Amino acid sequence: MGGSAIPGGQHGRGRLSAVIWLAILVAGVYVGIRVVPVLYSEYLFQDAMQQTARFASANRQTPDDIRASLIKEAKSQDIPIQPQDILVQSESGNVRISATYSVTVDLQVYQWTFNFNPTASNNSIL
Repeated sequence: MGGSAIPGGQHGRGRLSAVIWLAILVAGVYVGIRVVPVLYSEYLFQDAMQQTARFASANRQTPDDIRASLIKEAKSQDIPIQPQDILVQSESGNVRISATYSVTVDLQVYQWTFNFNPTASNNSIL
């Protein structure tokens, strides 16, 4: 008769704690699934900007050509950006590109807006 019984309250608290941690884990995974693609798209767009800036002078691209190329890349990444949001400065072989755009992620209970301002340049070595 003298077993080691766990008082009823401790078992219930352990189960509640496990449920809370599981809910936090599920919420974290959900947020990650919604946010990581947005951040990855921004990374790819930033990389495309850098590549475009690096080769713009060699390819003799005008600012309008550069802007059109980046708009095409942005559309392929589902980035909501307009031509007027991309500033291209080209002077004496130096190319500097900057862009501004926002992406809102709907998390059902919260709207999370990311404001991006990627920049790139070819930084000529003289």
